[in-house]
Amino acid sequence: MAEDPPVENTRTLLHFIDGSVAYAGHYLHEGVHPVHTHSFVEIAVVVSGSGVHHSLAGRRRLRVGDAVLLRPGVWHGYEDCERLDLYNCCFSTELMQRELAWTRQDPQLGHLLWTGPYSGQRRGILSTHLHDDALTGCLEHLDALQKLRALPAPEYRGDLVGRLTLFLSALGRVVAGTDAISGDAAGTHPAVLDAMRMMEDRPAYQWTLTELAADLHLAPGYLVRLFKAATGLPPMAYLSRHRVELAAARLLHTDQPINRIGESVGWPDQNYFARRFKSHYGLSASDYRNRFTRADKN
Repeated sequence: MAEDPPVENTRTLLHFIDGSVAYAGHYLHEGVHPVHTHSFVEIAVVVSGSGVHHSLAGRRRLRVGDAVLLRPGVWHGYEDCERLDLYNCCFSTELMQRELAWTRQDPQLGHLLWTGPYSGQRRGILSTHLHDDALTGCLEHLDALQKLRALPAPEYRGDLVGRLTLFLSALGRVVAGTDAISGDAAGTHPAVLDAMRMMEDRPAYQWTLTELAADLHLAPGYLVRLFKAATGLPPMAYLSRHRVELAAARLLHTDQPINRIGESVGWPDQNYFARRFKSHYGLSASDYRNRFTRADKN
């Protein structure tokens, strides 16, 4: 059916099928919804009912209006659910790198999607609460996204991206208020955007702050100040965040040996890679792969 969600569950890994890039839909949970991970960005908004969200951040009781954003690769689940109605909005990393790439330069959306989930040791999870008008506005956009699921995706991709952007903007304004992000700032400094792209394009390269700053014709201390002002993180911490998320994706979607994956993301020292990965995801790389990939991949 056209209304069916374009998501497939392979063991405890959720991923898009049929070339889908975004969708929204209701999920009603009773009891326990097992821990799982996913290859896309997920935002869950609590519409009714109650439950406990279990993630890297611990266990948190949910109430109507709570919203949780999870970057790709983050694991989570739900416990003690009593008719917990979640409105899920999911969208692919493809959209993040293409139609939504401009959001890096927007203070509110850049924080919501790119940096906020990792600031303050959040490790890929960003939570907020939507009150009254904000919740009503977000649900309106989610309803519109859900209706688009019944229409041909290639013909309505612009509508989908537009409505998704409206939802993200509404959510971003709420997060900006709670995280004290200035919505009228001039935007992210071009040097910060260049530094992000340079590091993301060459994750295996052994970047140093001195070399990165020199490539951008800036003093290292000034680059750190610019970067922290825009992202909440110094450049090398941002690079570590990108590397560990990239490693998780390769663990989930390739058969590469774990030591090769560590090398491919810039951590050839396997002990260091192991420490960084477990620090971020709370699981060793091998446990993460075994738990969240298909049963026939060992």
